[in-house]
Amino acid sequence: MKSLCLLLGLLLSLSACARDPLNPAPPKLPYNHWSISMGAPSYMEVWVESVDVLDRRGLAYYRVHGGIASVQNPPDNQGDPRGWPERVGSGALKSMTNIDLPEIVFVRWQSLVEPQTYHVRINIPEWAREEMLKPDEAYCRFDGKNVTSYRKNVTLGLAPGGIAKAWLTGGCLEPIEIGRFVGKVHPEGPYNGTSNGKHRPLSLEAKAYVDSHDIPYDSW
Repeated sequence: MKSLCLLLGLLLSLSACARDPLNPAPPKLPYNHWSISMGAPSYMEVWVESVDVLDRRGLAYYRVHGGIASVQNPPDNQGDPRGWPERVGSGALKSMTNIDLPEIVFVRWQSLVEPQTYHVRINIPEWAREEMLKPDEAYCRFDGKNVTSYRKNVTLGLAPGGIAKAWLTGGCLEPIEIGRFVGKVHPEGPYNGTSNGKHRPLSLEAKAYVDSHDIPYDSW
């Protein structure tokens, strides 16, 4: 009888520790969520078809973000799309709630100025995840105060030629570059929820710039 009780106790203990793969436990992070944001150089408009994430637990999350990447289109061709800003902004941001820190981010997007469809795999190294967990102090010019914040945002810059760049960013903190990545042309072409195979149209401002300027591929 004593052996049977011990066996039942062990089974109950194991079942209590077992995880449901369809309902994983929330990740243990020092904040409620981290984020992914997307941007593009001036006039180089981008439509993101999908962002997929493989987190450090090995769990895959599909289509967690998408749509228009943040871009500035100053009138009269007064903007400069060459290169990346020294301090990247947050861009089009989406919170990653109940998703652990990223190990791989997959992006499929339409570069509308070419037009072309690309996909890229962005590996997030361990040092970057450690940085996302580390609080840092910074001076905020907006309110003139010192704050403690986290670089809990993965900012993606998407440019013509399939170029993707990734940074860690956070409120009032200096960005840290993760790396530069070169995507490939997606063999299936554009996808807009239909099978028409057409890229989305450019805005009037972006079209005016592209009609009168070369695309500065080598600057990104």
